[in-house]
Amino acid sequence: MAETYLGGCLCGNVRFAATGPAGSLHTCACTMCQRHSGAPITAWVEFPAQAVTWTGPGGAPRLWRSSAGSSRAFCGNCGSSLGAVDDAPVIALLLGVFDQTGRAELAPQSQSFRAQAPDWLHVDLAPPRP
Repeated sequence: MAETYLGGCLCGNVRFAATGPAGSLHTCACTMCQRHSGAPITAWVEFPAQAVTWTGPGGAPRLWRSSAGSSRAFCGNCGSSLGAVDDAPVIALLLGVFDQTGRAELAPQSQSFRAQAPDWLHVDLAPPRP
């Protein structure tokens, strides 16, 4: 049976259920992700679009077209960043919006745009603690 992952925005208006194996677990330090999140690095997980259901009272998140192939997703009520809805069709969710952020199967496996991260930032992709 496929895993189900739950999460949502800060105010609870936009909630989701993502089903299936989590894919493309990675961190990213590109300037677009930095500005989208307000953080020097983001952590992402991807699901096929059909595996994500928007379950909160606000329905689907608001979208802002950020590039030729992707839109950034956020709550129109509280402004929380939720992830990106790609044309692929893929929905990439920020790990911080999951109800259980510490799940071992959500641990990032790779880094993107490491050269754009601040020099002081060190990311350890060590295996999860038991």
